Amino acid sequence: MSTRVGQAGEAQVAERLSASGWSVLERNWRTRRGEIDIIAIDGDTIVFVEVKTWPRGSLSDLELSVGPVKQKRIMETAKCFLATHRKYNGMYVRFDVIFVSSDPLAGGSLKFRHLKDAISERV
Repeated sequence: MSTRVGQAGEAQVAERLSASGWSVLERNWRTRRGEIDIIAIDGDTIVFVEVKTWPRGSLSDLELSVGPVKQKRIMETAKCFLATHRKYNGMYVRFDVIFVSSDPLAGGSLKFRHLKDAISERV
């Protein structure tokens, strides 16, 4: 998959979340630990969103792409964000994964699958 397709998928997801009343705070927020595609507010919850765009595969194939190593990297990056943006520390935290299973550059209708609370951490 090209970087352009992934970025276009992320842009479409960000627009969709904003249209649903979410407040998108950051896109492609990076640290040395990793990157979070979208950081947004959904009501009283800060949501760290991983977007996976896979224009030529099935959703079941796509779901395999967010394995334990990727999940740990997302959680560690989210902790860095919260450590540097303390105003969000009193909020609920959620990790969502949104799969885009069509090509956002082709101009057709996109297929989304939004998994809320897709990633969790044992303490």
